[in-house]
Amino acid sequence: MKLKTALLILLFSQNLFAVKFANQFVEFELPPAWTCTLEGAEWVCQSANKTKKRDAIIVLAAKLRGEQDSLDQYLAYLKKEKAYKSIQGKPVKSQKKYSKTSSINAHAWVDSLHLESELPGFYTRYLATVKKDIAVLVTYSINKNKYQTYLNDFENMVKTLRVFRKSGMGLNAASANSNLFKNTNIPSHISQGTVFPGMSPQGAEDGFATKKPEDDSLIYLIILLVGLIGFVIWKKKRNG
Repeated sequence: MKLKTALLILLFSQNLFAVKFANQFVEFELPPAWTCTLEGAEWVCQSANKTKKRDAIIVLAAKLRGEQDSLDQYLAYLKKEKAYKSIQGKPVKSQKKYSKTSSINAHAWVDSLHLESELPGFYTRYLATVKKDIAVLVTYSINKNKYQTYLNDFENMVKTLRVFRKSGMGLNAASANSNLFKNTNIPSHISQGTVFPGMSPQGAEDGFATKKPEDDSLIYLIILLVGLIGFVIWKKKRNG
């Protein structure tokens, strides 16, 4: 009986934290405590925890299918390194880790992982596909120093990823002659601080400003004061 109760509690807890995101063309399970919003033409998903917003981000978009939208063309594009300038104007060249075709829930996707293809100091995984008259790209980017921390959550996201095209359903999609990968760039106002607060204007190695030593001192002082107040209250109650 105790074992059954424990299993029920475990299943309930997993369902409680597993939140499914669905828009007009894809669905997947979000990492715990994440939310998604529509930012112009792109959907942007991030942690609701302000201190974790700088760690990772999901960006996804769709477009009407054009002549340049096929798995072969996506694979050829993602096999190339990407070059661009950072916010600070420094040249950045991505490092391709892999590019391949994968089957996810019985549907073919082009799957590729790059380092520093979207943000300096971040890994970005690309998942691109076509479905009837639309093309879809889902990306997630993780700070390279936090990659292992978030890897399981994002692997679960990929395992639950489904693409669909419902007839008669409105679609927030770009035109057929647009570029799918450019449509799914991280919006500039986000990469400059809205989602990633504290980004270093000098360009620290991981893309963010270094925390000042006095910040830690202030935190420790607050913890010490809270503990002292709690001790005084406890002692008064005991003696009273």
